[in-house]
Amino acid sequence: MIYDHIKNINLYKGLTPAIDLALDYIATVTADVEIGTHLLDLGVKAVVSEYTTSLVNAKGYEAHRRYIDVQLALKGTELIRCKPLPQVTETIPYDEAKDAARYADCPGIDTVIGDGYFLLVFPEDAHEPGLAPGGVCAPVKKVVMKVPVEL
Repeated sequence: MIYDHIKNINLYKGLTPAIDLALDYIATVTADVEIGTHLLDLGVKAVVSEYTTSLVNAKGYEAHRRYIDVQLALKGTELIRCKPLPQVTETIPYDEAKDAARYADCPGIDTVIGDGYFLLVFPEDAHEPGLAPGGVCAPVKKVVMKVPVEL
């Protein structure tokens, strides 16, 4: 897991060309980007969505095998709880089509994206997105970069 401010984004360049592409995208994307999935080079996708954060994520934690996520709130803020994969209990086995397994809700490391802070989660990082920081549900517009692991 990497959690940092966008002003430090160059510290994370050079991991892979696909991660570099995703980091460049979040460094320049603006809040007026269109909702939906935007296909970039190297198999990288930018998934832009809007919703209201919640007090509880009924789905719990998730983890992916084929993609690394880079998450940035473009409007508003969102709490994303993280925990190492070996420390969570699987509730729904891995689904290849969804590239996700689900895990039980439990205490973890709370990160808040927004105001320039981003989160990069690897397949070893279970993460529980969509939560309301400070217990106050509010609208958020977010981009999730889906970066193929194999590149």
